[in-house]
Amino acid sequence: MDSALSFEGALQDFLLDAQVLLSQSQECLQHLELIDNDADACGCLNTALDTLARRATRLDLLEVAHYATVLQQLLAPACQQQRLQREALPATDACLTLLAWQLELIDPRTGQLNLDTGEQITLLNELASVLDQPLPQACAACDERGSHCTHPHTATTAAQGTHPAFHNN
Repeated sequence: MDSALSFEGALQDFLLDAQVLLSQSQECLQHLELIDNDADACGCLNTALDTLARRATRLDLLEVAHYATVLQQLLAPACQQQRLQREALPATDACLTLLAWQLELIDPRTGQLNLDTGEQITLLNELASVLDQPLPQACAACDERGSHCTHPHTATTAAQGTHPAFHNN
């Protein structure tokens, strides 16, 4: 089987699954608007974003993977500590809206997303500010180079706190 066709098929599967995961995330957010700090809705949001980030990483869709990862990493502590306050929900919604746009704009043949990361940085900074926490930092090697990390998203690096998610250049 041709590798380009294989990638295109995997990308199409990802895009379909990503839409489902994004819809789940948005439903969880709507639930959180009705019931503050609902543990099930927070867990659903966390799982959906983590799954989306991991699947994007496997396909080397770095922009989407990093954005979803940082979003998940920002929200997870607030959810775990039941501190995802109502004030954070509009910023979270704006982040999910940008994620939806990113998914729509991925080239269905190449998987490329040619967007400036400025809006990502702005929205993630706003969410981090509302949540009163810093953005997850990149690994030291990428920080030194002043570039976005391109390392894979794995459970081991995330658990060790060394996941190179995203940073502001």
